[in-house]
Amino acid sequence: MPAKVVSKNEIYLGGTYYPLARPVQSVLASIYPSKVVIGDTTKDSNLRSSVVAWSDWRGGIGVERMQGPADVDRAWYSTCNLRHRHHLVLPAKSTATASTDAGGSSITGIVSFIQDLGTILYAGWATVPYYYSEASDRWTRVTSSSSAYSFPSTPSDSITVRMGGTDYIVVAHTTGYSYFSSATTVTDKTTDAKYLAFWDDRLWGIDKSGQLWYTLTIAGTPVNDAKLPVQDDFVTDLFVGRDAGGEQILYAATKVGLYAHDVANARWVETQFQLPFHEYNGVGSVRWRDAVYNPSGLGIYKYINGNNNAVVTVMGPDRDDGLPATYRGTVKQLVGTHTELLAAVDATTSPGAVSSTSVPHQYGATAGIGAHSSPVIAASSGQSSIVAWNDTGWETKWVSGAGAAGKAINTMHVTNAGKGDYRLWWGFDGKVYHQLIPFDVTNPSQLSAQDGTDYEYESSAFHETPWFDAQQSDVDKLALKLKVEVEDASSNETVAVQYATDYSDSYTTMGTITSTGTTTYTFGSSLGTAFRSIKFKLTLSRESGTTAAIMKKSPDVVSLALEYRKKLDAKYGHSVEVSLNKTYKGKTPKQLRSALVSAIESNTLNEFTFRDDSDQARNYYVDVTSATGIEYTGYDERGTSRITLVEP
Repeated sequence: MPAKVVSKNEIYLGGTYYPLARPVQSVLASIYPSKVVIGDTTKDSNLRSSVVAWSDWRGGIGVERMQGPADVDRAWYSTCNLRHRHHLVLPAKSTATASTDAGGSSITGIVSFIQDLGTILYAGWATVPYYYSEASDRWTRVTSSSSAYSFPSTPSDSITVRMGGTDYIVVAHTTGYSYFSSATTVTDKTTDAKYLAFWDDRLWGIDKSGQLWYTLTIAGTPVNDAKLPVQDDFVTDLFVGRDAGGEQILYAATKVGLYAHDVANARWVETQFQLPFHEYNGVGSVRWRDAVYNPSGLGIYKYINGNNNAVVTVMGPDRDDGLPATYRGTVKQLVGTHTELLAAVDATTSPGAVSSTSVPHQYGATAGIGAHSSPVIAASSGQSSIVAWNDTGWETKWVSGAGAAGKAINTMHVTNAGKGDYRLWWGFDGKVYHQLIPFDVTNPSQLSAQDGTDYEYESSAFHETPWFDAQQSDVDKLALKLKVEVEDASSNETVAVQYATDYSDSYTTMGTITSTGTTTYTFGSSLGTAFRSIKFKLTLSRESGTTAAIMKKSPDVVSLALEYRKKLDAKYGHSVEVSLNKTYKGKTPKQLRSALVSAIESNTLNEFTFRDDSDQARNYYVDVTSATGIEYTGYDERGTSRITLVEP
């Protein structure tokens, strides 16, 4: 409403004009109460500013907007190593093996399986199997009867089993299965198999129709067992898990939930873990530690079977705020390690719909436990990745580069074979990659102290914090300083620092850190930068090169601390002394006092107007927060009242 026109030395309050006994006094009322510090002071003890600090990264990725102190250890997305407090470092280096055979010829096609046999690592490109030589970094084609060998069709699953005292790789390829114990002799069987498992000293297989079979010997004739009570092509996995009594049994994952095998009665029993239909329900399921983990799109269900009670927990990378659109996709395989559960996220597939054109994929696993395939959906611009869960948070182990967007991750396998140490191997874009993974959680600052360590870092990575709004998204804040503490920084090992404000992904560069210690950046040339919300992006880099000395170096971010000030929207309080000594503008002292009492007792705001020293009308909507009055005795209604008016 427009300001009321009033004369000098009067006010308008709640519909009534009052004469002033003295000028209006105004004061800023929108002020936070002072901090109260108990005990030792901290970074946040400054009475005029506040501090939020990030130094613990272990909560992992997946929070876009901080909801409070509980999210201070979270990231929106990061490709850095997040497993340690006070250490934000580059991730472990990922290396591609040569895509050439022993004769130097190129190997092409989709990586269809990766599996180990003793110390030898095997992989397939489409229908053609090879074995790997670390010394030459070359792949040699498997032969059979002295001839180059190919599977009858593209593999859909593989496992390593031990039967009759001999280790075998068994490969399912939908038209049958094949097995071999060396790189020179492969036997093909015509019994249809899409997924495989090893349990009760038997090799088990299941075809796309859900027909389960087993054989007691590797060369034996398979015997049909139970058939899944689901539609054809609904089975998505076959693996070993524990029942309610703790005994190991076979499980079949399907597009509509989990089924348990009743071996005594040769039947499948529907478990309590049933799901609405999804094309990727159960693809790449695995038993890890105390539970079965069942993917569904980007989600993962943790299933613990107990006595007459099943506990299902949603814990996939889609929890909280999920993943940025660039990295969204479908979990195609899970693999357990000593410290983490690994998930292959295929960003060429959407968690939603399935393409009519499909290509079989295989997802290898540790011996005896299969993890398997599904159709490929039309390529998108997403970047595929491998993410890891440690019962606390999700961390990115590897992500395809922007130049490889729209390409699928094919298969994953963890083994000591191939290079003689504990590694993750996977297929992507026609190549086999590998990455050293630790048996235990190792402090990055102690890696250099390990004699003969082969731990090497990637050349670059980034870390993006969640949006921070101090839990007051509607209140203006002022960014004052950013302090970044870094170790092991140099002209070659650097940390670039950027920030963005108010939910815009347009970043402003603050600088690049090239020396160890604490670097302080000021905002707005020391005037500060206004924000409602703010986030930071750190880009860690090391010197480019392939020598061991170079690859074993990483900058190490210890902490990130933002100093800021919260400022409420300006609201004013006014101290007013009105005279009630005579009739004013047609109202007697009694009527003026009655109107004032009504304004004081009003449950709504009062319109308040006065003229300032420059003779400009000023208009507010206020509460009457205090009132004192001076009256003459008896029936005399005259007097003076002092009132305090405050904008809410």
